[in-house]
Amino acid sequence: MSIEITNNIDTDNKDYVRNKMIEFNLRHFPDDLKGRYQELKLHLVHDGDAIIGGIVGEFCWNWLEIHYLFVEEEYRKFGYGRTLLREAEKMALERKCDFIKLDTLSFQALDFYLKEGFQIYGSIENAGGHTHYYLKKDI
Repeated sequence: MSIEITNNIDTDNKDYVRNKMIEFNLRHFPDDLKGRYQELKLHLVHDGDAIIGGIVGEFCWNWLEIHYLFVEEEYRKFGYGRTLLREAEKMALERKCDFIKLDTLSFQALDFYLKEGFQIYGSIENAGGHTHYYLKKDI
């Protein structure tokens, strides 16, 4: 038998590890939470076609995990990030989520998230010379 480690994964197999982990996790969650996994992709669109920002995350059982929230620099400070976050929170409530979690680096949007009601539950110093914050908001 020959086993090797490779980073040359084709598109058909790129989600293997994620899908197997979700399958494993489902065996350990209560029945009422099973089937509640769904990806979140919200886009902020300018003039009907140009994407200028968005949120990418996933609804995981009883929470929403935001992986990325981004707004192009020229559109920041107009409330678009807040609008995106509020839409995601509304969707989380509709899906009976109990909380939202996300992470940010010290040069990114910590103050923004704190103003939006998130609380820091952990941090890692010296993450590329910055602090990496982990945040949660009960909803």
